[in-house]
This record gives sequence, C-alpha cells and structure tokens, in this order.
Amino acid sequence: MGGENISPRLNRRALLGAALVAGAGAVSVGGFLFAENGIGPARLTARRVVDGLQAANGFVPGYRRNHAKGIAVAGRFDSTGAGAELSAASVFRPGTYPLSGRFSLAGGKPFATDTAAARRGFGLRIALAAGEEWRLALLNIPVFTDASAQDFHDRTAAYAPDPSTGKPDPARVRDYVAAHPKTAAALEVIEQHPATASFATSTFHGLNAFECVDANGRRTPVRWRLEPETVDVTAASGDNQLFTSLARDIRRGPVRWKLIAVVGIRGTDPTDDPTVAWPADRRRIDLGTIVVTEIATETAANVRDVNFDPLVLPNGLAPSDDPVLQARSAAYAESYRRRAGETAVRQPLRAEELA
Repeated sequence: MGGENISPRLNRRALLGAALVAGAGAVSVGGFLFAENGIGPARLTARRVVDGLQAANGFVPGYRRNHAKGIAVAGRFDSTGAGAELSAASVFRPGTYPLSGRFSLAGGKPFATDTAAARRGFGLRIALAAGEEWRLALLNIPVFTDASAQDFHDRTAAYAPDPSTGKPDPARVRDYVAAHPKTAAALEVIEQHPATASFATSTFHGLNAFECVDANGRRTPVRWRLEPETVDVTAASGDNQLFTSLARDIRRGPVRWKLIAVVGIRGTDPTDDPTVAWPADRRRIDLGTIVVTEIATETAANVRDVNFDPLVLPNGLAPSDDPVLQARSAAYAESYRRRAGETAVRQPLRAEELA
C-alpha cells in the first residue's frame, strides 16, 4: 500500500515516475535526474519549479510542496468493460480493482484552514494484475491555468503573496494575466465552474490528454473526468470543514464517482494544451465507478510516500504530446526527493479526529 514495491512489469514511463517511491537508493538517483534535466525549450528544471512553489506558497519540511494538506482514502474501481474498445489496458476489462487515494487542498501549507473555494485535488492509485498500476492526479477545475511548465513557474511567482498584505499584488496579477492570453481564457472557463460545497460533490478532471492504445496499436486521444454520484452531503464547520465533511460522508456509506473517458477528435481537439477545453458534445464513455469506502490518516502504510504521478500508466495507456505532463511528473519527483530527507512534525489531519 505504501508504494515501496515497484514491479519490473511496469513500463518505462511507470518506472521513471515510480523511481522516487522505490527506496532510498532510487530516491538519490531518480531525484538527481529529475532535478537536473531541463523541462521544455527554456531548460526549466524541476528543481526551479519546486523552488518557485516553496518561495510563493510556503512550505513545511516533511510535507508535499503542493497539496500539502491531505487525507488518505481507499476503495475500489468497478470497471464496466466499456473502455476495452479504446484500450488494451487490463483496467478496462470488466472487474473490480483495489485503489488507494488522497484528497488534498492546493498550496504548500499543511495546516492551512479549509475554505469553501479552495482548489481541491484527488490522487488515485489503482492496482492491477501482474504488478501494473494506474495513477491519476485530478483537480476540481475543468482546464489547467498554464500551457507550459514555464508559464506555471512564472504564474506562481506572479501570484505569490505580498509579505505586507499576505495576498497577491493585484497589479502584478493583472499584468501577468494580460500578458498571457491562454491563462486569461482558462481562468474565464474556471470561473464558470465554481467549487461545490464538498469533496464528495466535486467533479474532478485529469486536465491533460492521454492516448488509449488498443491491441492493434490504434491510438485514441482522451481526457479523464470524475463525475460525482453523491448529492446529499454532511455539513461541517471549523478549520477542517471540507475534510470533516468527507469523513462523515464516507462513514455514512461509500462515496462514488463515475470515471468518464472524453474522446477527442485527432487534429481538431488539442492534446498539447491543457488550458483549452474540448467541446461539450464530444463522445463520453462510462469506464466504471470509483468507490471510496475508507478514510485514514496518511502513513507509510497507505499513501504518504506515494507520488500520484500521471505518467505511471499500465500497458494500453500512453502520454499525449502535452509538455505539462512531463513537467508534472518531474516536479512531483523533485518534491518527493526533498521531503523524503526531512522529518514531518505530524500529519495535519488525523482521521479519528474528523468527526
């Protein structure tokens, strides 16, 4: 459950993404490679990306550099088998597959107070036969704010809080958005989808495009989407209101999302730009149901040491040409490299206290 055992059956992308959760030896080697290799045409490194996150968002040693506040969950994926028409991946055969996961809030401060408008993440790790895994990193926004790693790095700096106010400088933000029309367009789309009152009612998006590969090698572009089945949630208040509500909902009964593959049209729908939404009329395939049945404090026995690297893929799934995918993978690895050598004071959320 803790991600320490990496099977040789994982493909090369999976091995690269998983290297930093395989043990101390892999951490030192993989961390160096990811930290020093440049990302994108400007040779922006993962080290610089994570440095930027720390400078802008703050961090506490021993915790993730982004989405620091989180809680572990577990459950299953009930596959309908409908995905088999697109991909030879074993996860799309009819059946039930165990999963572990993590709900989180954006930002580098693990003890931050929940807010209703907080950006939320949902990381998933689905265990498959023969040692394969499928990991997903999803957010509750329909598009990403940045078209490249450099844009992400620069926007992070532009939105950094002013020390005198504790809030981003409005003029600096305005100037940045004006100079980045893709970010401006993405923010308009995001504003049309305000956050819901809970994790359980949030729609989560994979943001980046992927390729489904069938047994004949035919490739189909897709984006992942999780649509909630829960409509009645338990209200909560206090500093951890979103997580307390989630804990109460899970203890009341399983919380479910439909996993949807949105099928793109090659040459029409961009696969290399996560700031652009695909048309709403694109074909949708119901792949199955994500069922969350347990909630727990993060530990080494569940997901504390797991990178929810979206490039950990089973055979039958492949990355698209989206450059942000490679950047996310490298930055996650660099973040892990740093926190693996630090000691966390304590977990920010204890499941038994969320009542």
